[in-house]
Amino acid sequence: MALKRLLLLSGGMDSIALAWALRPDLSLTIDYGQLAAAGEIRAAKAVCAELGVRHRQLRIDCSDIGSGDMSGAPPSRIAPVSEWWPFRNQLLVTMGAALAVKEGLDAVVIGTVSNDGSHADGRTDFVRVLNELLKLQEGQIAIEAPSIGETTVELCRRVAIPHSVLGWAHSCHVSSFACGMCRGCCKHRESMRELGFGEY
Repeated sequence: MALKRLLLLSGGMDSIALAWALRPDLSLTIDYGQLAAAGEIRAAKAVCAELGVRHRQLRIDCSDIGSGDMSGAPPSRIAPVSEWWPFRNQLLVTMGAALAVKEGLDAVVIGTVSNDGSHADGRTDFVRVLNELLKLQEGQIAIEAPSIGETTVELCRRVAIPHSVLGWAHSCHVSSFACGMCRGCCKHRESMRELGFGEY
């Protein structure tokens, strides 16, 4: 029997590509207090409407514990990169798994790609251990990271996502409209150029 999946849909290129490829049973966008939340939600809602995928939003204000570019606060002294937010993926997966249990779903899908490896919570060993932890709990929700061995460009090429869908992506870390300068905007611009979609 096929697994029923919840996709954590940030509205960025990677999760949008997975929404296109997987057509999950449910997509979830979480406003956890990040500066770009409104832009991420806008992108996620537009993509889900275009794909006919059910979409939920959840707001859990964690802005008081955020740090780095995404929160508008100075980076933590232990931050590996400027946008690092402490334990962000663990937090989001936990919230996604809780909703998956409520909705009778089996797995939470995350859009981690190989170029997220500068974050410990974007690596294979983190996903493996978190999956084991979730399996120890009621509901036995699985975590899947189907693109963890690919770059953003490789993922987009593999799933053949059209420009009309990928064009909705919001990648900025510091604003609900692209700043053009943060690490997220730079990754977006370089990826779109490599995919042949011209200048962004």
